[in-house]
Amino acid sequence: MSMEPVRMVLCLLSVFISLLSDRLVVLASFSQAMDSDFTFSLPAGRKECFYQTMKTEASLEIEYQVLDGAGLDVDFSISSPSGQLLFSDQRKSDGVHTVEAHEDGDYAFCFDNTFSSISEKLVFFELILDNMDQEEDPDNWKEHIIGTDSLDMKLEDILDTINNVKSRLGKSAQIQTLLRAFEARDRNLQESNFDRVNFWSVVNLVVMMVVSAVQVYLVRSLFEDKRKIRT
Repeated sequence: MSMEPVRMVLCLLSVFISLLSDRLVVLASFSQAMDSDFTFSLPAGRKECFYQTMKTEASLEIEYQVLDGAGLDVDFSISSPSGQLLFSDQRKSDGVHTVEAHEDGDYAFCFDNTFSSISEKLVFFELILDNMDQEEDPDNWKEHIIGTDSLDMKLEDILDTINNVKSRLGKSAQIQTLLRAFEARDRNLQESNFDRVNFWSVVNLVVMMVVSAVQVYLVRSLFEDKRKIRT
């Protein structure tokens, strides 16, 4: 008879754990944000555009950096599906913009290197998309939870904790990606400076050797006796 309460408690606990695990999987999917990054070469005199389909009330955050190329600058613009210019940067090496979608369609963000006729640019950009799926109501999960009052569980607190941890992990991954981009740009800049220093060092060395040879020739010519001796 003493084992009967223990069995009841274990049975309730197993049912609760199964219910909680199923619901948490559903809850975690409501507030997910999608992010992606891309690095590409932008030839001189070219303009490259990328398109992202967005729904109304969705948001997009884009951050870009020029990693390599003369001047480390590029023109950047974002346009709405109707062709309205939302943001525009002129000759910048990096930038961050956030777009709140007010209409459905393809949003275009373009990188323009037409002002340069020689230098190719290496461009990195990262996209963070949020609120892309508006068909689900985040509060619908409450209709599937039964007995939360009797069990005295705070599923909303658990959901907030999960979302908080997820957002911090996503932010950490974003910061690490940006740090890698900064490191790549600094490395390319240092390598470019290293090549320039070596080139001008060789030029200076050649000039010094030529000047030294000319000076020796001029000094020797001063002490030469060019008079002819007749016998």
